[in-house]
Amino acid sequence: MGLVADRMDHEREGDVSKIAFCFPGQGSLEPGMGREIAEAFPSAREVYRIGSEASGLDLERLCFDAPIDDLVHTEVQQPALVATSLAILAALRERGLEPDVVVGHSVGEFAALAAAGSIGTGDAIGLVRERGLAMAEAARQRPGTMAAILGLADEEVEKLCRKIIGVWPANYNCPGQIVVSGEHEAVEECCAEAESLGARRAVRLKVSGAFHSPLVARAADRLRPAIDRVKFVEPLSPFMSTVTAKVEPAQRLATLLVDQLTAPVRFTQAATELIRSGASTFVEVGPGNVLSGLVKRIDRGVKTISVNTVESLERAQEALSR
Repeated sequence: MGLVADRMDHEREGDVSKIAFCFPGQGSLEPGMGREIAEAFPSAREVYRIGSEASGLDLERLCFDAPIDDLVHTEVQQPALVATSLAILAALRERGLEPDVVVGHSVGEFAALAAAGSIGTGDAIGLVRERGLAMAEAARQRPGTMAAILGLADEEVEKLCRKIIGVWPANYNCPGQIVVSGEHEAVEECCAEAESLGARRAVRLKVSGAFHSPLVARAADRLRPAIDRVKFVEPLSPFMSTVTAKVEPAQRLATLLVDQLTAPVRFTQAATELIRSGASTFVEVGPGNVLSGLVKRIDRGVKTISVNTVESLERAQEALSR
């Protein structure tokens, strides 16, 4: 708790620098993720126990011991990722580290809301299990794909998506990197057009569906009743939505988590707004370092810290206590 108190003292003295905890989305998985943290911190292992009970999956086996092929499926990957992020969060909290504000990329928003105290760990992991099942089913019913357009202005990609029927902007990751989502042929056409306009690359993603597009609207219909059963309380740390790029209150959260399935992830806009409002350090809580890289491309002046091992946690504690 000392570091939290120290930071509050600095803020009273006029230093409004804020720490944002950010939680990664699908694609950041790694085999063995979370095992080292869980072995070192009992509170982290407890997250996996709670998550296994809530999801009906053996998350310890999947995250600690399973090959990557067992993790890639949407309906497994999502609860595994969120459980690992929340296990790492539990370890950070054992060391007295807390966020001033939280943000999540796509499914990472559920971890962000649990971090903010708006929903419990079990509710978060149970919901993302249902979310993953809903998305997988919707993708089977209306097949599609996604691709990352690199090195083209956001406005150019948006213009292409308006011109080509069946493809939509899905992820605003950082300036010059937009993921598009839609029908297979439409995404292929969008990639070809983007490259002809000067895009550095158009990378087809290994995904099972056209997520964050109208093609998975049935997933929203399936997920809504599960979300409606959960009571959201006011976040203790402000929650920055990547649907609206605004800090959102409890009464808006259920709607946003349903809208999120078909709406684009506005990570660029959300991170930009956080930086504008005083966030100078972004702590990525979860496997990999994808979000840290994106934040650096959004603003090279901010500090980024990825926490997913005991060693990186120690480094984070040292950096945040200065």
